[in-house]
Amino acid sequence: MLNNIIFQLRTRPELIVLLMMIMVVVMLIIPLPTYLVDFFIALNLIMALLIFIGSFYISRILDFSTFPSMIMISTIFRLAISISTSRLVLTDADAGEIIASFGQFVIADSLVVGMVIFFIVTVVQFIVITKGSERIAEVAARFSLDAMPGKQMSIDADLKAGVIDEEGVRQRRSDLEAESQLYGALDGAMKFIKGDAIAGIIIILVNLLGGLAIGVVQKGMNISHALSIYALLTIGEALVAQIPALLISISGGLIVTRVNNNENSNLGAKILQDLFLNRSTLVITAILAVTLGLLPGFPLVVFLLLAIILIGVFYKGKYNKNNTLSPDEAGITEQSTVKNKPVVIDGEYIPETVPLIVSAWSGYERYITKK
Repeated sequence: MLNNIIFQLRTRPELIVLLMMIMVVVMLIIPLPTYLVDFFIALNLIMALLIFIGSFYISRILDFSTFPSMIMISTIFRLAISISTSRLVLTDADAGEIIASFGQFVIADSLVVGMVIFFIVTVVQFIVITKGSERIAEVAARFSLDAMPGKQMSIDADLKAGVIDEEGVRQRRSDLEAESQLYGALDGAMKFIKGDAIAGIIIILVNLLGGLAIGVVQKGMNISHALSIYALLTIGEALVAQIPALLISISGGLIVTRVNNNENSNLGAKILQDLFLNRSTLVITAILAVTLGLLPGFPLVVFLLLAIILIGVFYKGKYNKNNTLSPDEAGITEQSTVKNKPVVIDGEYIPETVPLIVSAWSGYERYITKK
């Protein structure tokens, strides 16, 4: 039975997403035990990390075309987890080991510290990252739609010139349509993240006030004891929900700000390539780092270490450039592999022959007589 289920999941991976959505509905209705809640919290965090890391290794935005759907699924899954954990916090004052550990580690015996950290994370996600990504996606969708007629004409011109064939035309038009739809979907998907951040603020207030009311009225606790218990669980639950949401927001920002190019390079390699393109900036930055370290009260050792790293990168790039000289710089001349021989045609002596190669576009091949 188990082997059959595993085989079905391997041959039909869409069942995994379907089962996840069914589990979301179950989590909204049926109370779950703490060990299942811990499992789903860990699954949510791992999914967010997987999306976050995957956003670095794409060379163009179409390589992650399912990202809007992932945003919607992860947001709904995260809200279902929040409902399950809120039910456990308010009924049993126990939401599992992960939430309790988050609360104890972050709060550090101070409710104010936990609240401040939560609101900082929420503000960074809601105002800084999500708002900027939403605006970028909106503008990109508008410009992509406006530029579509010109791009279609460019594809037709390349076809008439013989640069591409019919298969290339179909591929380019398909990519153009998919890119336009993707930017439009990203514009709407970013609103899921914004709504998730607002829901997180409402949930933390409801859990805190509801927990205080239940602890004082129903369980007979004093206010300080109820606040210490329910505040710890509420802050832990809020951070467990907001950290994966923050990772998804950063992933969305990285994807919508990705500039499409023909280079097959990931984001990290492209950033380092652009930063170190002009190596003189490394020397100037190293000098400025040492200057900052000499200011009163600044840690000189830290700035010296950073300056040494920058100088090391500078000399490493200089060494690699010296070891990769071009053939002209190295004094190497290209030798012809064809030996020229004297040729006599109709009694006329031709001292040498020069082989020629003519390259023609595919659209002009039918005008050339082949022998």
